[in-house]
Amino acid sequence: MPGESIFPALEPLLEQVSKPIQYVGGELNSTVKDWNVGADTPAGVTVRWALMYPDAYEVGVPNQGSMILYEVLNERPDTLAERTYSVWPDMEALMREHEVPQFTVDAHRPLGDFDLFGLSFSTELGYTNMLTALDLGGIPLHAVDRDESHPIVIAGGHAAFNPETIADFIDAAVVGDGEEAVLAITDITAAWKAEGMPGGRLELLLRLARTGGVYVPRFYDVSYLPDGRIQRIAPNTTDYPGVPWRIAKHTVMDLDAWPYPKQPLVPLAESVHERMSVEIFRGCTRGCRFCQAGMITRPVRERSITGIGEMVERGLAATGFEEVGLLSLSSADHSEIAAVTKGLADRYEDSQVGLSLPSTRVDAFNIDLANELTRNGRRSGLTFAPEGGSERIRKVINKMVTEEDLINTVAAAYGAGWRQVKLYFMCGLPTETDEDVLQIAELAKRVIETGRKVSGRNDIRCTVSIGGFVPKAHTPFQWAPQLGAEETDARLLKLREAIRSDRRYGSSIGFRYHDGKPGIVEGLLSRGDRRVGRVIEAVWRDGGRFDGWTEHFSYERWMECAARELAPFGIDVDWYTTRGREESEVLPWDHIDSGLDKEWLWQDWLDAVDEVEVEDCRWTPCFDCGVCPQLGTEIQVGPTGKTLLPLTVVGGSPLRERAHDHASA
Repeated sequence: MPGESIFPALEPLLEQVSKPIQYVGGELNSTVKDWNVGADTPAGVTVRWALMYPDAYEVGVPNQGSMILYEVLNERPDTLAERTYSVWPDMEALMREHEVPQFTVDAHRPLGDFDLFGLSFSTELGYTNMLTALDLGGIPLHAVDRDESHPIVIAGGHAAFNPETIADFIDAAVVGDGEEAVLAITDITAAWKAEGMPGGRLELLLRLARTGGVYVPRFYDVSYLPDGRIQRIAPNTTDYPGVPWRIAKHTVMDLDAWPYPKQPLVPLAESVHERMSVEIFRGCTRGCRFCQAGMITRPVRERSITGIGEMVERGLAATGFEEVGLLSLSSADHSEIAAVTKGLADRYEDSQVGLSLPSTRVDAFNIDLANELTRNGRRSGLTFAPEGGSERIRKVINKMVTEEDLINTVAAAYGAGWRQVKLYFMCGLPTETDEDVLQIAELAKRVIETGRKVSGRNDIRCTVSIGGFVPKAHTPFQWAPQLGAEETDARLLKLREAIRSDRRYGSSIGFRYHDGKPGIVEGLLSRGDRRVGRVIEAVWRDGGRFDGWTEHFSYERWMECAARELAPFGIDVDWYTTRGREESEVLPWDHIDSGLDKEWLWQDWLDAVDEVEVEDCRWTPCFDCGVCPQLGTEIQVGPTGKTLLPLTVVGGSPLRERAHDHASA
């Protein structure tokens, strides 16, 4: 029967695999609904979603976006949503042997029984895991081969802003914020089901596409020029009238109206984040030219201080976590961050609750803020991201942080008792030279020297972490050539030697880096077009799984498959990665409207080459990026004039009474 649990078939397999707990479900705050939960609603139908973060349970279960959609959908009386994650190769082999399909962890229902299969891609390296789930679920890999018995496969997340590389495998893609989008899709699906599913699968996809907010690749035709570049991407309006030329981004403007997750999931197995998280604002206008997340999530929308406080209080009560992460792309940039952190630190001072800002800019950090975060005695290392080693390259990427900014910040931190600082940089940035990268070593040495001086101690540590730069869609660097893997590795080798060569500092500086090979594959996928889908499928058929994990990633497999699959088109991996683009080139994602004007992005790319910096438009006149007028949105920042008072201190007396007691003492 549809919706029947496959757990009786799954249970005997659990003792034969590693970490079986990740497949059993039953987490605190998880939801299991009756398969026909919507039968008593006015329409008499149930819309059933399977939601997937295409990675291992330990990575996927704490994902904030997936958790929010899971809860938003399950609040509807006519809808059920369940979760599925990528199974490890040992479980995959057993499932194939015993004919156990891909299943949800909530009620262990087969993936193929659901109406909608939503995947959230934060990175392109999860694409092969999607194919595994489809195949195990009995769903044809190619969208064109599916019929009314198969779920509608919908991609979302940051990587969906260029959905072309997976266009063969998905039925639809949604870009931008998901809260309102999934509800709109649910409404359309419910109406179609209530009408008796007229026109079948094709009619439902047409209804979704005609909203202008859902991209259905099968309704768009792509033509190519003789040299391999795209000539045009256009809707086939002859066969499918009403399909729009461009697909709009979804933007939630009032975060306080969406205080999710209200009941965060508490994993049964160890996960990458053991904390309760609250998104304190969405979007970023700092204008870092390499940062896709900052560009595609504009405009800035802040959650109010009272909204944050209520979410923290409710989330802690629902989970029992002892750490609260205040999330955003740059959390210290919230216009009321000082009041937020002080209010929360006051409220939880007598408890075991700690606060953290996972993302902090050098020029937004101060010791008062750090002290509030460590009020309960938790003092871990501090992480800052200068991104570029030299002043010149930081101008290129619009990371408006000077060397003195960084030194003053770490001096304050070491002087206040911190012993460990982590610095994150990128290698392979546009116009970068060896000298730009070698400046990282000099900067790290100066950090150690400063730390020793201000603290009077020699046990000061600094860890330098390097990631490879990958050009992304909808950024000013979408036209930039990517540095090759061999060149990246050679540059990083010189940097390692420069750090280790100076015995005064070398032993105090940790050095962590990723080689250039995964970045090339990510670059192929991030700026690829529909022809790259052949490569993804070939890699998957050759055993490619969990490409975001070093122990499973095979560069050789990707290169061999790419060479074979791209050769008939007269192009190769370098054509997609290390080749620069001209302004006139049609990019694979040009029909996806992020709100950013392509002309503005091109001008910002020219400014980057000229080393011209651009201010944060939150505090300056508009720079005409196009987002606010085109999407009908606006930047939303405080101060709101609100506070967390009146409040009750956890485990103590009201704050004002405590203040009076301190004053009397």
